[in-house]
Amino acid sequence: MSVYIGWQFLVSFAAIFVVLLSLIFLIDSIELLRRAASKPDVGFSLIMEMAALKLPHMGQQLFPFAVLFGAMSAFWRLTRNHELVVSRAAGVSAWQFMLPVLLLGLVLGVLKVAVFNPLTSVTLSRFERVEAAAFKGQTSILALSDSGLWLRQSNAEGQSVIYAKNVLQQGSEVELGAVNVFVYEGADKFVRRIDSDSAKLDDGFWHMRKVWTHTPDEASQFSEELWLETDLTLVSIQDNFAPPETMSFWDLPDFIKTLEKAGFSAIRHRLHWHTLLATPLLMFAMVLIAATFTLRQSRRGGTVFVVTGGVLTGFLLYFFSDVVFALGLSDSIPVTLAAWTPSGVTTLLGLAMLLHLEDG
Repeated sequence: MSVYIGWQFLVSFAAIFVVLLSLIFLIDSIELLRRAASKPDVGFSLIMEMAALKLPHMGQQLFPFAVLFGAMSAFWRLTRNHELVVSRAAGVSAWQFMLPVLLLGLVLGVLKVAVFNPLTSVTLSRFERVEAAAFKGQTSILALSDSGLWLRQSNAEGQSVIYAKNVLQQGSEVELGAVNVFVYEGADKFVRRIDSDSAKLDDGFWHMRKVWTHTPDEASQFSEELWLETDLTLVSIQDNFAPPETMSFWDLPDFIKTLEKAGFSAIRHRLHWHTLLATPLLMFAMVLIAATFTLRQSRRGGTVFVVTGGVLTGFLLYFFSDVVFALGLSDSIPVTLAAWTPSGVTTLLGLAMLLHLEDG
């Protein structure tokens, strides 16, 4: 019986997941074709490649909803065919025939984090590079804002804030143009400002050329070159500006430690990692919510109730998750609380509703 119910859930989940992915692929392809209309160098094959590269990332976003609707479809089919009614009459409780689906939900959550997420991070990173080259003409993966590039570095003497109007990356070399460096002693005591035409990243140093050094209450000094100590590397700069979605679940913990050690903020990456950790619990909660809508035999209008309830629940969960994620990202609430609250609240809500309906 458990194998049969579990198989019904897996088939429903797979079918719904494939349908959702197909729709997303079609929509993304149309959008990319629209954007490529003014880019004669971007061909149809490249558009299809980009849509395929982005598809795993979108699938990761749709995964919880596929579990929700897959469980709803499986339970609804078993209820409409009176199979669950017969099971209850034979003495099998709702918790017993829900157990295989709950366990499969946990397994799918673990597979999503351990297997699907590393694949998604690779394909999304590749997509962003191809998109930047095709639509924005950027060959560098360093992120530039409209005003330029900002970096922060630290050493034993204090901290420095680096601003560059432009950046050039060629292979393993990084060179900044129109550079301003604000040097601080400790956390906030301003020491001097360094202006340079260019700064090339070398082993542990910025090699700066045509340098003006401005120190408070002293005359400005000019030098042809200056070596400024730094703890930054090409890898740390690139990784700092890489979205956490482009990084594998297995690489995030070490990277977060490296990022914080270098003085960068890692709130977004830490929040993303904890959200991934909470994924199995979220899948468990999706099955519970699905069961509350479909385990009872419904009469007229039952199908409308199931579909409406499922869609509304998915929408509310998505909205609630976004709000809590934003609070965590702004450091208004602890990162751990922001990551685990949606799945925790959904699990408690599902358990409470099922206890009321079945044992209540």
